[in-house]
Amino acid sequence: MGLAVRGRSASRHGALGPVLVDWASRLAGGTARAVRVRLAPLAAWARSSPYLRKWLLLGSAIGVIAGLGAVVFYSALGAATHLLLGDLAGYRIPTPFGEGNSPGSSYFARPWALPLVLGLGGLLSGVLVFSLAPEAEGHGTDAAIEAVHRNPRMIRARVVLVKIVASALTIGSGGSGGREGPTAQISAGFGSLLARALDLSPEDGRVAVSVGIGSGIGAIFGAPLGGAVLAADIVYRDDFEVQALIPGLIASIISYTVFGLIETFSPLFGYVAATYQFHQPLQLAWFALIGLVAGPVGLIYARAFYGTTAIFRRLPANRMLKPALAGLLVGLMALGLPQVLGTGYGWVQRALGPALASMPLWVVLVLPLARIVATSLSIGSGGSGGIFGPGMVIGAFTGAALWRLLEPVAPGVPASPAPFVVVGMMACFGAIARAPLAVMLMVAEMTGSLTLLAPAMVAVGLSYLIVSRTDETIYRSQLKNRVATPAQRLQFGLPMVGGLSVAEALVAPRVVLDEGEPIEEALARLARARVPGSPVTDHEGRFIGTVSKDLLAAEVASRPGANVGRLADPTTPTVQLTDSLEIALEALSGEDGWAPVLGPGRHLEGVLATSDIVRAYGKAIGARMGKLKALPASTSVLNGRVAPGSPLAGHALREPLLPDGCIVVSVQRGSALLFPDGSTVLQPGDLVSVLARPGAVEPVTRLLAGPSQVPLAPGSAPARGANQPLAPRAEPPTMDGQ
Repeated sequence: MGLAVRGRSASRHGALGPVLVDWASRLAGGTARAVRVRLAPLAAWARSSPYLRKWLLLGSAIGVIAGLGAVVFYSALGAATHLLLGDLAGYRIPTPFGEGNSPGSSYFARPWALPLVLGLGGLLSGVLVFSLAPEAEGHGTDAAIEAVHRNPRMIRARVVLVKIVASALTIGSGGSGGREGPTAQISAGFGSLLARALDLSPEDGRVAVSVGIGSGIGAIFGAPLGGAVLAADIVYRDDFEVQALIPGLIASIISYTVFGLIETFSPLFGYVAATYQFHQPLQLAWFALIGLVAGPVGLIYARAFYGTTAIFRRLPANRMLKPALAGLLVGLMALGLPQVLGTGYGWVQRALGPALASMPLWVVLVLPLARIVATSLSIGSGGSGGIFGPGMVIGAFTGAALWRLLEPVAPGVPASPAPFVVVGMMACFGAIARAPLAVMLMVAEMTGSLTLLAPAMVAVGLSYLIVSRTDETIYRSQLKNRVATPAQRLQFGLPMVGGLSVAEALVAPRVVLDEGEPIEEALARLARARVPGSPVTDHEGRFIGTVSKDLLAAEVASRPGANVGRLADPTTPTVQLTDSLEIALEALSGEDGWAPVLGPGRHLEGVLATSDIVRAYGKAIGARMGKLKALPASTSVLNGRVAPGSPLAGHALREPLLPDGCIVVSVQRGSALLFPDGSTVLQPGDLVSVLARPGAVEPVTRLLAGPSQVPLAPGSAPARGANQPLAPRAEPPTMDGQ
């Protein structure tokens, strides 16, 4: 059993000082444990509740936090923009309809100050991120998607707070970034917190973080339907997380309502194309052209962004200084093209109306590439902000450029640039984000242009086809589909693993550390046992986290005499004693390959590794195969439901109630498919699959139906009653009873 346990290096906290970190860790650890104790009844309710009831509560909670988080960041960004760009640099950026529709400044009051302000914003952001939470660098949406696939519990509360401030500094000083990244990380972080506090199953944890992403973005953009679909659409390149759709609808409408009550319900860009009606088939050719151009532009955006990121990572300078250097470069660009500053939504608003015609043609043509460069510098250097918003701005000006070129000479081109600008946003970012449906709906809601969806389908379909042929995406943490997840691959290879419980496979840990144990002693125990990590429990045996030998070795020099409990990582995935091994496989799909097993009250019951699951599975299959070999070739398959009055109800399969020559191969109880053994107790309503010799079919049918079954004379047909199961079908023997 491998015990490679995640840990946080002491180097992350060097700027804060050991004393402050010790105090903060002790306070956070004690608070977290107290919260878990109080939430224990709610955790038990969440794990046992039906899907809709559970997500009505959890989705509502995520929606409230997503809405409030969007308000907090919206206010922080507004204040930072007013102070840094407005007061220090002397420049006011234009704003869209939903934010006041201000025209902004027509000139730079202090042009010399602009690069310095952007450099200052980058410097402050870099110092904050790389001294407190390096995970907060870059765009938060990708980090949240990574958490969905790797470990839904991994997003720390500190990352959320740092992301808010760092992104406000980066974008508020003029850096090119989107505000959706921080809001997505706020609500995804709350979903991660719920997964930890309530010990949600791996599947529920993934849904909670996915729903957080969609509801946060939907709130900040005023697009609840698009946000709900985004929760299910954004985590895979070529697949859809169906389980996140209903929770996403609940969370998104609540987050949108909370944000609207405090800020505004107005669409971000107003109702710019609400009156557009598609009635000229010739226009489909021009919308198709938008798709053919937007697809390659999206590819350029993704490759330029990650190429710039790679270049900055190779630079020998200190990581804290790199965002400052990028800020200076963007500031110099902005002196010639102020349209690259900030979110850019105000400039998109101008492009949607008659003001586009007054912009110099070279500006409109250059802006998509200029925005790509500015965003790659601002965020790819280690700055903090989203890449969703800039992607839509890039797409908007791609459509605007095509309209400026086609409108004077091409027949059938709309008189207003709004349809081209709106469809450009949908096609460019919907394709490269690999979320075409969600982005189409979001842009339609943001612009009040649902009437554009029909022609937009042509553009989005073509752009998506171009991008999908390259397997490229702007979100590198997306997996191709659900089959690409390690847990799903194992589940396909072990099809009946859902019928075995964790209790049948767990093993005793070689080492269990106490929270009060000194680091030096714990390190020695791990070395003697030859394991790289261990669970950590409190004095009452309750699990509080895990530590690795590498982490202890890194901390022993800087904090001699410190206790292990202060280093325990509470984000480690755990499984419950009563979980199925199918659920456990999802928890083991991360980098560690093992998980602590918890019983009632979070008491540590053992540990579980992938090898333990395979061993238990092989043992169960071996026992089953021994029984199947004894069955005759004429075996029939009987599928029947256990009636309330059945003699089998309430009895274990080891009891001699079934006729000789019968094997129960599967029991479906609700949505769970059990892999039964002698200790399995049948319950009324269970759908049972039985392999039976021909002479045993009728007795088994009578046993399942119970005493209401009327005795039959030999050779007579049974009467069809309300409690009588369907007649069995003779089928070849199968292993899974399906």
